[in-house]
Amino acid sequence: MPFAQDESELPSPSSGSSSSGVTVTGSHPGDRYVRYVPANDLPLKPVGARYYVADVTAPKEGFGRLLYRLERVLIGRQLSWAEAKHERLNKVRALAILSSDAISSTAYATEEALRILVLAGLVGYSAMLSVGIAIVLLIAIVAFSYSQTIMAYPEGGGTYHVTLENLGKYPGLVAASALLIDYTMTVAVSISSGVAAVTSAFPSLYPYRVEIAVAAIAFITLVNLRGVRESGTVFVLPTYAFIVSMYVLLGLGFAAWLGILPLHPHPVRYPMPEAVQPLTLFLILRAFASGSSALTGVEAIANGIPIFKEPQTRNARITLVWMAGILATIFFGIHILTYHFHLVPSDEETIVSQLARTVVGESPFYYFIQAATAGILFLAAETAFADFPRLSYLLARDRFLPHHFRFQGDRLAFNTGILVLGVLTSLLVIIKQASVTALIPLYAVGAFSAFTFSQTGMVVHWWRMPDRHRHIHSMVINGIGAVATGIATIVIIITKFVYGAWMVIIIVPLLVAMMAAINHHYRSVAEQLRLSPIELRQRTKRPIRRSTTAVVPIASLNRASYWALEYARMIARDVTAVHVAVEPESGEILRKRWEEAGLDIPLVIVESPYRELIGPLVAVIEKIHREKGCPFLTVVIPEFVPAHWWERILHTQTAWRLRRVLSHIPDIAITGVPYHLVR
Repeated sequence: MPFAQDESELPSPSSGSSSSGVTVTGSHPGDRYVRYVPANDLPLKPVGARYYVADVTAPKEGFGRLLYRLERVLIGRQLSWAEAKHERLNKVRALAILSSDAISSTAYATEEALRILVLAGLVGYSAMLSVGIAIVLLIAIVAFSYSQTIMAYPEGGGTYHVTLENLGKYPGLVAASALLIDYTMTVAVSISSGVAAVTSAFPSLYPYRVEIAVAAIAFITLVNLRGVRESGTVFVLPTYAFIVSMYVLLGLGFAAWLGILPLHPHPVRYPMPEAVQPLTLFLILRAFASGSSALTGVEAIANGIPIFKEPQTRNARITLVWMAGILATIFFGIHILTYHFHLVPSDEETIVSQLARTVVGESPFYYFIQAATAGILFLAAETAFADFPRLSYLLARDRFLPHHFRFQGDRLAFNTGILVLGVLTSLLVIIKQASVTALIPLYAVGAFSAFTFSQTGMVVHWWRMPDRHRHIHSMVINGIGAVATGIATIVIIITKFVYGAWMVIIIVPLLVAMMAAINHHYRSVAEQLRLSPIELRQRTKRPIRRSTTAVVPIASLNRASYWALEYARMIARDVTAVHVAVEPESGEILRKRWEEAGLDIPLVIVESPYRELIGPLVAVIEKIHREKGCPFLTVVIPEFVPAHWWERILHTQTAWRLRRVLSHIPDIAITGVPYHLVR
């Protein structure tokens, strides 16, 4: 059964403070796991709050020590809330971590557009430049529109946040669902395209493309579990290596074309497929839809403002301009040179590889280009690994996803979101056999739907401003963005519908329905558990009938925890409540409610800056047991029982974990006080 917690009182994480004092040490089992520094060295008071700072250290023996050391080697040392500000990124690192998806798409966007145009044979080339110009114009519109979003939402203008605030609950959920799908597809497409770059240079590896893709996903998942700053450091080199190598390649390509340098290009020739259909407007729109994959990831900077160093808004806007400029120039440069040399898409070799061999042959620089391309494509998934967990956290915070997604791990990373994304994309790559062509029809639908919702929401945002006349230009910019991305969304849905886009159109409503059901359940739970101040004041004092000592661990003051406290008062002479503050504000929220309720039960608040729950809780229970000097201690655990069995997976099983740990400690009895929910 879930540990009783009123979800309506869950705070948002932020930097907390810690107190200092005298270190308590000893040989007791609790001390080998957690050291406590009391705010003062006084015994527990009968009324009021007592603060401890948890300093989590490694177990010194057994299998636990081995697991702890392995975790530290793979993930790194634990980070406290106070270190969160040091995990923010400067513009150079932020460009690498938030723009790798958009910039890397230049490696396959031209190729995917050309694959559609060559269905009309050689005549398809006549529309290639028009498609490229339209996509570059769309890049400029979307980037300029998101610069307005950054100004309006300096705390992080994510598509979900903007849509939810300005258009309402269900449009917000649709936008969030579309983005979750887009982030999943981003990883699958980027990794598969990176594998294609590797197998283009080394054809013998083609049979192992799925294994290489899954290994790359596992590596990126592990890097992200180590935290934002470390992932930014890892991705700087491949991102900038690709940017530099592309600009050098494009420079050499144009110099050879114009005869500026004594280069003699030898275009790679693959057979032009026979025309299977005429060059129609529908075919051109299909090519535009496939080439628009170049825009996926453009919104990441507006979503990720919180990870920038101060001044966050200015740094984010500058990084957005850098990203848009790099994306547009590299994409259009590849587009023009591909058109000039009449390169033809092939399953055996990518367009970028063909272009590099055309300009520089199979020189060392060719292999450097392929390595840089594979590197950024593998690591372009980082944009999704940065934004998928953050979006999942926001949805969990608003009670649209299970609360598991909101908790941060040892390295201040949203571990659940990272692991879920890694598993989903691995399965997708295995099912589609790491084929970019098979994955592309599912791509971009989610991204452009999210673009449209976000820009429409921004128009509503400016319209609602009291001084809307001062923001007419911003309203016009976002309006143009909404119209342009809306048209692009319709084109993508129509042209890709029979090729796989129908799956996205079905999945989005299912995700929205699932999140709405989860939200309904959480609100029902919170409503049934919530205690009003009047109910607290009207409580009756029950006579003390026993001489035992009891400890009641609580997450918040609600119906379930209150009944557990009352039950403890009935069976015990000495009752102490314990709360572990895994999020900085939760302790202060509980302390204020405790004082407002006038409860005469001692409250111990344990600050846990490393977000450990069970370890600090067990250690303070053992400490109270020793300080009280009682031969036997009863731990009364408040729990609530969901109305349906399937609802249990939406809640953390803290009560069960606590029971399991406490059952191995002598002289401690465990009692559960269930509170049954009715709907």
